[in-house]
Formats: sequence, C-alpha cells, structure tokens
Amino acid sequence: MDAYDLITRNASEVVTEDEVRALATDPDGKRAYVGYEPSGVLHIGHMLTANKLIDLQEAGFEIVVLLADVHAYLNGKGTFEEIRETAERMKEQFIAYGLDESQTEFVLGSEFQLDEDYVLDLHSLELQTTLSRAERAMAEIKSGESVTVAQAVYPIMQALDIVYLDVDLAIGGMEQRKVHMLARDTLPSIDEAAPTCVHTPLIADLSTGIGKMSSSSGVSLSMEDSTEDIEAKVNDAYCPPTADPEPTDEGEERENPVLQIFEYHIFPRFERVVVERPDKYGGNLEYDDYESLEEELESGELHPLDAKGALAGYLDELIAPGREKINA
Repeated sequence: MDAYDLITRNASEVVTEDEVRALATDPDGKRAYVGYEPSGVLHIGHMLTANKLIDLQEAGFEIVVLLADVHAYLNGKGTFEEIRETAERMKEQFIAYGLDESQTEFVLGSEFQLDEDYVLDLHSLELQTTLSRAERAMAEIKSGESVTVAQAVYPIMQALDIVYLDVDLAIGGMEQRKVHMLARDTLPSIDEAAPTCVHTPLIADLSTGIGKMSSSSGVSLSMEDSTEDIEAKVNDAYCPPTADPEPTDEGEERENPVLQIFEYHIFPRFERVVVERPDKYGGNLEYDDYESLEEELESGELHPLDAKGALAGYLDELIAPGREKINA
C-alpha cells in the first residue's frame, strides 16, 4: 500500500485532495497530529484515530499526539493536576495500543499554550472569529448544554495548535470537521497556511446503529473493558445481516456498528480474520479483506452471531495490552 492509500484508508473526508496527494509524494519527515483531551481511558473513538496514526507512521510520517490539558481544563474536565495524571496514563495506553514510541511525540498543551507569543496570536484569531462561529465549531465536542466563554475559545486554540506544533497534517474524527474548517478560514489572517486535514468516520451507537457511539451515553467500548465485558457488549450489538440497514419507523438513519468496527478497527490491524465455527456448521471462515466479510454477511454465508463472536475476540486482542497498563 503506497503513502496516498495509507493516508486516505478508511477516511470519510480529506481536505483537500490535492494537498493530500502533494504530501503523499514525499511523506518522510512530515508531521501529523491529533489532539485528545486527557479525560479518561482510551475508548473506541480514540482507537479509530490511533489506527489512522499507525497508518501514517507506516507511510513515513512523524506523529504528534497533543494531550490537551488546557483544553480539558477549559471544558470542565478537572484540575490541572488531575488532568495531567490522566494524560500520563493515556500516553502509556496509546503506546500499548500500537503507536511506535520512537516515531511519536507526546506534548502537553500547557508546554506552549501559556507562552506569550501563543496568547497574543490567540487574541489575533479571536478578533477574526465571531462568537456564533466558535459556538458552531464547538457544538460536537462541548461538555454540557451551554457554551461558556472558555469553550468558545477552545476551537480557536485548536486552530492555533496546528501552527505551534509545526504539523503538516491534522487528523480528527468527523466531529472535528467544523474546528478544522475554522482553522482553514482563520489561520491565513495571521499569515499562516490553512491546514491539510483527514477526517475519520464515526462509529454508530452499538446498541441501535443510530447516531454515534458515545462514552458519555449509551454503550461504548474502552480499554477498561474486560474480555467478558467486550463479549457481552458485542453480543448485544445491533447487527442486521446487511451493511445498509433500513431506517427506523421514525425515519432515523442506521448503520451496522459490527461491520463498521470490522472495517475501521479490525482489518487495518490484522492481515487475516478467521471466524471460527464448528464443522457441523461449515467450519471456519477466513477473510483477507473487509469487503469479503461484508459480502458473506449479506449473502447469509456468515451469520451475525458468528461475526460477533469473531469481532469480540479480535477487539479483545487489540485492547488487552492497554488494559494491562490500566490494571498494573
């Protein structure tokens, strides 16, 4: 797989196509980053963007992980002391999950976001950004129902982080899209380049297939989960025998979260997926790519319960090293 394919694999969107192709021509030494609030253990959303970071490391990029302690403080996630302790634990989990430590730079936001130059540039961006624009950018990632002044500053800081971390590529889930578009619009006002962006998909709610999976509501998967927890959650997951489920009676769109996890989490990390079945039910099934697994679920050759059993096993294998760090 060439650099362009690794950069764009399982991406929902790249901004822009031409910019990504230019990066792909010479990725060695280029820098890509994701910012995470140190707000707890790694969950499946963190792992999805981490999979993309692993792709980028394979393509030759250096990876910067911003452990955004100042952002977390502004978003009401605890004291600085509490947040920084969490950040250290999350760093260990990212490495256990598969990030190459020799190619990964972990940075606390407070290492540069409190410096005078940063603060003055932040004020310059504030002058270019309306409160309503900042609120729209924050809508998908805020804590609580209302936007505080601190939370309005939050997405503007994210834009400026791209400059101060000296990165060539910004990575985030689709919930970060509005923040990245804010960055592309505002950074040229302080004579900085608009960032190139890659956005990863959002996994649907595990129980219903509606909306997105959330660690704050509904059922989620994280590194705190035991083998038994993972098996129980996956066994109860919504998994019709299709990648394109019918909408609900109320017209709500649905996805198949079991297939999404296979596509975005399992196949990028495993060369082959084996679904174990007793001989009396046809024996094991083996898949070298996601498309083959999806096709056989659609045809009825692969039963949803067998797919769930395999998914739980592979997820547990991915999560186990991080779980050991948490429990150490």
